[in-house]
Parts: sequence; structure tokens; C-alpha cells
Amino acid sequence: MTKIELLEIIANGENSGIEFKRDDIRPEQFAKEVVAMSNFQGGKVLLGVEDEGSISGIHREELEEWIMNIFRDKIHPMIIPFYEEVKIDSNNKIAIVSFPQGISKPYVVRHSGNEIIYLRIGTTSVKATREQQARLFAIGGMLHPELMPVSGTSFNSLDKARLENYLSDIISDPEIPSTKEEWIVRLLGLGFMIEGTDRNYYCTIAGLVLFGKNPRRYLKQSGIRVFAFDSIQKEYKALIDKLINSPLVGRFDIVGNEKNLIDNGLIETFIQIVEPFISEEPENIDANFRREKKWFYPRESVRETLINALAHRDWTKSIEIEVGIYSDRMEIISPGAMQNSMTVEKMIAGQRSPRNTIIMDVLRDYGYVDSRGMGVRTKVIPLMQKMNNTVPIFEATEDYLKTTLPKRGKCTS
Repeated sequence: MTKIELLEIIANGENSGIEFKRDDIRPEQFAKEVVAMSNFQGGKVLLGVEDEGSISGIHREELEEWIMNIFRDKIHPMIIPFYEEVKIDSNNKIAIVSFPQGISKPYVVRHSGNEIIYLRIGTTSVKATREQQARLFAIGGMLHPELMPVSGTSFNSLDKARLENYLSDIISDPEIPSTKEEWIVRLLGLGFMIEGTDRNYYCTIAGLVLFGKNPRRYLKQSGIRVFAFDSIQKEYKALIDKLINSPLVGRFDIVGNEKNLIDNGLIETFIQIVEPFISEEPENIDANFRREKKWFYPRESVRETLINALAHRDWTKSIEIEVGIYSDRMEIISPGAMQNSMTVEKMIAGQRSPRNTIIMDVLRDYGYVDSRGMGVRTKVIPLMQKMNNTVPIFEATEDYLKTTLPKRGKCTS
């Protein structure tokens, strides 16, 4: 947002979608305004502006983190805000927190053990009546996080080259859109974009994660955090501590039966980064004057475990997937409890229950996952048994699914 656009909004005053607040507002009061507008048509909260429109500026330390913690801890279901700051003069900046109308109504404020539903009436946020609550529940429907709109995004947030590659080369679509309008219509149909009540079009979580140019700019929990330690536990100094941010799928050149990668996606980038920490080059050459790399874990098991984490993670959790490499094991942590009634025992047995069906279908189109969706049973477990004489360890809690691949010596793939 430009300074001129912001000043024009302030000059027009508060309305059903605009709220002015000082930055010393209490967390529950801020959450109340967000929930009320989200239960209506979405909106913006301007921090650093007095009720009558005068500019006081923002002064709170680490304001963005403070706001994100409120969205995580006090607002339910999850809303993904877009945060930006605009400098007004040498002394003052204003923070703008934007969010479109959500699809998981009613939204509530969680505070002091209670959940309260608010609704925006004109310029006031009030508790919803019983009848208003019933209406919100009726239009809320089921929660499908991957179809949630991501604030601040648009068609330009997506990588058009990857989208064209997907349609023309991966799924052999005979009709490729030629205009922006045609693209938006197609992406709405695929579930990669969604129309807001403000008549703007936003990327869904699925669309942004799969094909976004810079997913973490708008969706902080996307991407993968990778770290490695030369020990069995976390230490102060890591061998690597990196956050990988890129669209999930790669871009491929397909000629006949040949499929060649020409631009990495998140999975390919991850494999390149972790390879030095899960393998080693031998000191001596073999009879053919080659050094055959030795792997500490089956590459296919590592790849399959990561893909499972990406495909089935809970997008309502505002943390990224975490991969930790230690001297005796590798851990991949996927945020969120297991979906539906899935359990570790059912997963090992081969039962399938995808949480994010659009993301899973696209990964299947690319061949990242097989058509059966039984990678844990057919790849991860048997390959670990064959190569390392170990079995993966699965730990499921209300917050995450952690898969541990034990390391047994330095075995050759």
C-alpha cells in the first residue's frame, strides 16, 4: 500500500471494514475487531491511528510478532493476515493488518477460557446474538484449510511458467489460458484461487504452496526448516540451519517418455541441501576409478517421508515443517494432529485419508506420489529394513506427527 492510498483510507474514516487503533491495544481487544470483521466481509485494522483519524504512529517493539501471536493464540479458526508498514513521515509509521472474509465462520475470540463470537455492525464490533450465531454456523460449512484465501495475494503471486508447465506438460490440458481473465477462471476451477466478497481474487493455500513465487512472503508456515548437528541433540552451533522457501512443485521438460527437471521445486531443493549431511564420499576409488557415494538412509525413504509431511500437514498450524539431522537419526516433523480418525497403526497398515486433497492430487499428477498413496507401507518401512536393518519410529500427538529414521552405520544404497 502506498502512502497516498493509506492517507485516503484514513481520510474516509472507519467503516464496516476499516478500524483505527493505537498500538497499545490489548490483545483480546485487537482479536475482537479482527473476528468481528472476519465474520462479516473481512477488513483492515490500522495500528497507529486514533479513533478520530489523527496519526499517533506505532511504537510497540516487535509489533508484527505480537500480532501473529494474537492470530495464533486468540483467534479460531485460523485466519492468515497480511502485515505491512507504511512510513508517513520521519517520525511515524502505520501498521496495516489485512484479512479477507474467511470461509470457516463463525470465528471466535479465545480469552480467559471462553470463546466469544463477534460481528461487525457498521463501525462497531458487538457480540453476535443467538440468531446471528446460527446464521454464521449455517454458512460456515466444513473447514478445508487448503482452500482458505491468503491475504495480500493475487494472480501475480503465482509462477505462471510453472502453471503453464503443469497444464500443458503434466496433465496435457489442450486449452492453455491466454489472458489474465482466462487464467483466473481456470485457477478458480482448479481450487488454486478463490473470489473474495470484495470482488478481488486471492490465492488459496493450495495454489500458493504449489505454484507461488514466494510462498513465505504471505504464508509464514510454508517452506521447510532444516538443521543438522554433529551430535544426538540440538546444540548451540549447527552444521546447517536453513529455511527453504520455494513453490512445492518443480518445472519439467517432457519429450516423449523422457521427463527432465529444468527448475527445482521445494522437494528437489531440499534433497540437494541435505545430501551432504545424509551421505559421504568414500576415501578410495573402486575398480572402475569411481567413488560410489554412501548413504546413511535410503534416499527414497527420506524423499517419501518429506512428501508425506508436505501433503498431509495441518495448515491451521502457523509453524513450518522441521527436519532435524543428528549423528544417530533423522527427524521430520509435520505440524498438526493426524487427520480425521487416522492413527499410526492405520497409516502403517496402508489406510489412506488425505487431509489436503488438492495438494495430494497435484503431487500425484507430477509423480511425486504414486496412485495408491501407500508410500509409508511400500517404500519407507521396507527400504529402511532392507538397508539399515531398522524401522522408522512414528510419534503422533495433538501438535505434530514426527517420523524418525534411525541411522545404522554408513550403508550403501
